[in-house]
Formats: sequence, structure tokens, C-alpha cells
Amino acid sequence: MDKSKVIFGNEMPKKIYKKAVKSKQSYEKKFGSDEGVTYTAQISKNEHIGEELGVMDVSVTSEPKTEGAADFDKDKGIIVGNIRMGFGHYRISMAIASAAHAMGYVPYWMDLNSYKETTCTKVISAQNDLYSLGSRLSSKSKLFNKFVWEPMNYEGFRKLSYNASDQKNAELMAPVFKDVPKEIPVVATHVWPAQAAIHANMKYVVNAIPDNWPMALHLAEGSVHTVQTHYAYQGYRILNGMQGKDVLNPMPEDSLFYTGHYIDHELVSNIETDCAARKARKENGAPMRFLLTIGGAGAQKEIFAAIIKQLLPAIREKKAALYVNVGDYKNVWMDLIKEIPELKAFATEHFDNWKETKEFADAALNGEVTGIHGFYHANIFEAVYCTNLLMRSCDVLVTKPSELAFYPVPKLFIKRVGGHEQWGAVHSAEIGDGTLECADIPHTIQMMELFLKEKTLLNDMCDAIVANKKMGIYDGAYKVVELAMKKR
Repeated sequence: MDKSKVIFGNEMPKKIYKKAVKSKQSYEKKFGSDEGVTYTAQISKNEHIGEELGVMDVSVTSEPKTEGAADFDKDKGIIVGNIRMGFGHYRISMAIASAAHAMGYVPYWMDLNSYKETTCTKVISAQNDLYSLGSRLSSKSKLFNKFVWEPMNYEGFRKLSYNASDQKNAELMAPVFKDVPKEIPVVATHVWPAQAAIHANMKYVVNAIPDNWPMALHLAEGSVHTVQTHYAYQGYRILNGMQGKDVLNPMPEDSLFYTGHYIDHELVSNIETDCAARKARKENGAPMRFLLTIGGAGAQKEIFAAIIKQLLPAIREKKAALYVNVGDYKNVWMDLIKEIPELKAFATEHFDNWKETKEFADAALNGEVTGIHGFYHANIFEAVYCTNLLMRSCDVLVTKPSELAFYPVPKLFIKRVGGHEQWGAVHSAEIGDGTLECADIPHTIQMMELFLKEKTLLNDMCDAIVANKKMGIYDGAYKVVELAMKKR
């Protein structure tokens, strides 16, 4: 059955199917088709997170395979399929790779947005560019956010009609899997690699859904879908609201599983130690450590600037310390210094030196931290994983409620980017490991001051995180890997 015509037994109107076909034809006309191209998959150790997470990179090229090149481990190998669209999908992929590595498997990293000669990457990059532009515009224009970005992220992506077009476009992405053994399980942390893998006849595909707001955007029929919350499970099971008020045929029972949060082994295994250290620092009056992380779209800079300005007196008095990870957006750091000249006096820059960053993160677990520490890495792996390294020694993570909403660290949520993100904050507040979403700068500052001046918020969140671990709430990455390997 054509996956754009019928979605889990729900037939699409003819006009929706025609629109999906036209979407594929438009991309094919612009970027061509790789259907007749023979690609080779070449394996190499990831230079940046290979040591920590055991990650092996898979490059896809039309060039002949290098003589003596490594082969896939068909017994222990697992494909982690992803795209770079912001930082979130990369971070979830790292969590899956970390769990797989800890469980004795070999994680193979396939970023479908990195194979520049392929139609697959050209199609993804075109859509990624639009999404990044929308994220930036939404943070700058209230009108654009209200009338375009919020409705698109909240209701537009929710519709089965959107999935119909995505499924048809994904047919253009399938050729990148041509040289990958079909029996190796695939865990996709974005729906497009899952759809592409299914179209490429990969036998065992798990689609790890990232958000807490059920959207048809994330459906890849033929794969096993996993979700991080019970709320998401119920919404996806009945395809709630994905075709207006219609009651739809539900997803089959064996196509959807609740797993819990997708979290790195290194973070899950150290929850008790890290939470105890946070409570001890608070009790002993050590500087409270805030970690500000700016996402891949580089949005919300003005909120971070306001937070830094508010924290400067406490930093001067050694009541607070600050980590600022600008990812691979060095210009954001330079703009912050230009807007807040006094920032420079307290700042230590850890720029593009991965060894130094790892040493700092390790030393901070048991040592003292004062002042402001800025982090920038040009490499995407280092830019993303830097936050994961700093997370263990921070006291409060300040972030929008995206993929980081599910991480086992006390969190202060700033305003979302896209309506779907609000449900990450709701879930986190309900299980006790994060605040509600602070919709504007004054409420963000208010919440930050509560963290600084009181013990209650921090201690309660630390206790909740430890309790959540005992319930298995943070075991999602392990369970996703288990599902993928059991399918085989």
C-alpha cells in the first residue's frame, strides 16, 4: 500500500494524495533522483564522540569502497539514523548511541543531512533551512510567531495530510541505505530517517519520537514507534486530532511503545551522585551553577542576555556561577559581550578546544567553579555534547522546553520556540524535575531568583529526579535499543 494514500488504515482524500505527489515531483525536479545511483557506505571512527560513546560514522558516497575498509558488525551493530535540524535530534541520537555502547553494541551514526552529493541531503537541507529561518523569525516577530510559527508547529505538523507529503518525499531519501545490510536494526531519532529506512526495505526500524505533543509529522508506518510519556502514547495510539474531529483507525498495538525518556547512560548512571552534589553545594553556600544552552537555531538571545545581566551581581559576590554554551554559534557569544561589556571581566572562554572542555567538565564535578565560562565548538558533535558534559556539574539547566525537557537535571524553562514544545515543560513540571514554562523575561528572572535564594526548588527537583530514576522514567534509551535488537 502506498504510504501516502493510506496511513494506519486511514485513507487520505485524493487532493491530499495529489498534493503529496506534487511535493515529491517538485523536489525531484529541483534536486534530481538517486534511484539509479549505486552508493557505498564507508565506516570510520567518529573523532569527536567515538571514545566516549563508541560511535562509528557511516559516510555515503558514489565513490568505490576503499580497499580494506571496515565492514558493518552484523551481530552487534545498530544504525542510529538522524538529521541535524537544530541540536535536538543529534542529542537524542547521542543518548541512543550511549545506551547502545553501554549495552555492548556498536552504534553506527548515519546523518542523512550530511551526504551532500545525494538527493536525500539536498531535500533535507532545503527543509532544514526553512525550519531554522522560522525559528529565528518566531523569536524576533510576535506576529509571525502567533499567526504562522505557533499554528504550524502545533496544528500544521499534527495533520495526517502533512505525513502524507513527508512519506512521498522520503522516497527520494531511500537510496542512501542501498549499501547498508538490511538486517542491521535502525533507530531513527527523526522521522525522515525512519521513513527512508522503511522505503529502503530495512527490516528492523524503530522510530524514536522526540516530543510530548502527538503529531502525524512523526509517523513512519512500518516502523516500531516509541514515545517518552504516557500522554504521548495515548495521543499517538488513537491519532488524536490528526484529522480534525474525525475518529480515526488507531495505530496497531505492536507499532507503538512507551519507553521513558531518551537519556545518555553517563547521565542516568550518575543521577544519585550528581543530585547529592547539587544539594551539598546549596547547603554549603557554594556558587549556584546555571547552565545556559543556546539551541541550533541561535534563537532567544535576548532572554539569555537578560538572565546574564540579572546574574552578574551574584556572580561578582560568588553566589552564582555561569556556564554558557553557544554551540557552534560563536557570533552569539560576541553579540552577548557587545551587549553586556562587563561580561568580559568575569568570562573564561573555552573555545574550540575539546580536550580543555572535557577536562573542565570533569574537574567541575568535585572542584570549585566561579565566574562565567563560555563554550564554543565549531564541530557539531562537540557543540551539542558540550551541554551533556556540563550538565552533570551544573545545578540548574536553563533551556527552552525542547528535547532537554526530558533530561535528569533541575531545569528552568524559558519561553518555547513552537507550540509543540510547551508540553515538554508541562510533563517535566508534573514529574517534578523542571519548572513550568516561563513565558516572558520577568517570570524567568523571578524563577531564577527563587532558585538562588531558596533551597526548596532545587532540593525538591533533585529528590524527584532520584525517585524518577527508581521508577525507570529515564531508561528510555536502553529500552529503545532493546526493542530494536529484539526485532531482529
